[in-house]
This record gives sequence, structure tokens and C-alpha cells, in this order.
Amino acid sequence: MSDALLAAVPTAAGVHVVNNGAAAIALVTAAMASDGEIIISRGELVEIGAGFRIPDLLAATGARLREVGTTNRTHLHDYADAVTADTRMILKVHPSNYRVDGFTSSVSVAELSSLPLPVVCDIGSGLLHPQPLLPAEPDVTSALLAGAAVVTASGDKLLGGPQAGLIFADDTSRTELFRRHPMARAYRVDKLTLAALEATVVGPTVPIVTMLQTTQAQLEARAVGLVSLLEGLDVHARAMTSTVGGGGAPGSELPSYGLSLPTRFGARLRGVSVPVLTRIEDGRCIVDLRAIDQRDLGTLADSIRQAASG
Repeated sequence: MSDALLAAVPTAAGVHVVNNGAAAIALVTAAMASDGEIIISRGELVEIGAGFRIPDLLAATGARLREVGTTNRTHLHDYADAVTADTRMILKVHPSNYRVDGFTSSVSVAELSSLPLPVVCDIGSGLLHPQPLLPAEPDVTSALLAGAAVVTASGDKLLGGPQAGLIFADDTSRTELFRRHPMARAYRVDKLTLAALEATVVGPTVPIVTMLQTTQAQLEARAVGLVSLLEGLDVHARAMTSTVGGGGAPGSELPSYGLSLPTRFGARLRGVSVPVLTRIEDGRCIVDLRAIDQRDLGTLADSIRQAASG
């Protein structure tokens, strides 16, 4: 598995896999900073799934947090002024499930790397390389090239694999430090997850990538085809917007195409033999085709017919 990930991210010198993204941050913190301080921006003290909060997770490792800046603005001098003999690392956390707009300022990985401390970057969503369709979403390769010593990420979300935590480092001695840490055993991942993760990296294109790369024109053609199959029903093809979601790329939108039906179909489609999740928009029930595999379009048509007769 490590070989596959290193081949996918040649800018990394070493990689270690744990059971989820939170475990990745916890293990890195325990190994690098349990006896000292971590500098982190107040704007990056995020809450992740199920109410878990990054500062609570870090504090549980024994590390002490040195918060700098404000909720909306943090500058390089804030980090520099906070460095002491007890500082062990700088942590940069990408807020992958929300976005703050307006009067904001943050410090890039490249800028932080100018300080005499290792920079640990948690990118969250798991992109291994830049994704042109999501230009604001950080990726492992770019973070390492910018000077990060360690990059942590999820194996699911935008990577599209199983739940796992990925730890990439610029030096093999760091990954060896993580592997030999006493907590590494507690965060160990199972063989099925490793197999699924390897298949994600080296196997066929995963669904999330297919969904992102499908063009609006392709989706329009599918929508028009479905309308012809559903002749006689109040169903129309229409342009719409897809949001990425799922703990990655907050606020990102993609032009899409889908179907528009009467609002009563919203409840009915949830109760058919193959349920369909929809949304209500402009007084109509909307079926966005971006997240529906082309091979399932016939099944979708059957579900709509069943809902129409229910």
C-alpha cells in the first residue's frame, strides 16, 4: 500500500496509513509535540464530524496549543511572534466542511515554511494532486512542494476510497517515528481497508472522480434522453448547479443538468422500490444527474414511473 501511495505522490519520502483522518492528526501530534506547544490559527480550530473538535483532539495528546491571530484574520508575524523554545510544530488545518468569506486573511504553507519549525498541514479531503475543477481545495502534492514537513488527509471524501487517515512526510525518519510510536497500534488500519485504498489509488477511476469530470453537456444529453423515455409525464430537462459537499470543497459548485418534476414526486420517490433522493427548488422536485451513474438511468426512469403511478 505504501508503495502505491508513494508512486501516486512522488514528492513524499514516506507515508503511513491509520484508521481515519482524526487519528492521523492525533498520531502526528503525539509523536512530534506531546511534550511541547503547537502554534495554530484561531480561524482553524475547527469542529469535525460528530461534534469532535480539533483543539480537544490535540490537547488529548498532551500537547499545548498556542492560538494566534483572530477568527477571520491571521498573519505570518502572528506565528513568528508565538515561537518559543517549547514550540514543536506549526499546524495548518484546512476547514474542509465550511467556508469563511469577507474580511479574511490566512497564511500559506509556503509562507509558514519560512519559519524554523516543521509545518504540519491537514488538508482534510484527501486530494493527492491539484483538481482543476476545485482550485481552492488543497492537495497533498502541492502542500509538500510548498514546504510542509507532514501532510495528513482522509482516504475517503474527495479521494473516493475507504475511511482511512493518510500521513505523508518529507523525510522517512518522520514516518518511522509515527510507525514506532506506542499509539500507532491503536490507530492501525485493517487489511481490507488497505486493499480498498490500494484499489482506489491504482485501480479504475473511482465514482467521485467520474462525477466531478462529467461535463454539463453530457448530463444534458442524459436528461434529454430520460425525458423521452418518460413521455407523457410532467418531467423536463433543466440546467442546475451541483454542490460538492461530503466534507470536501465547501462552497464549490459545478454546472449540472437534471430533471424537474412536480413537488409531490419528492416524497413519492423516497418510497419506491429503488428510492431516489431529490431536492425542492423553485417549486419543483429536482433530480440532479451528476451523482447518478449512467448505468442506473434506466432504473431511475423506472422509479419515476413507479412514483407517478403511486
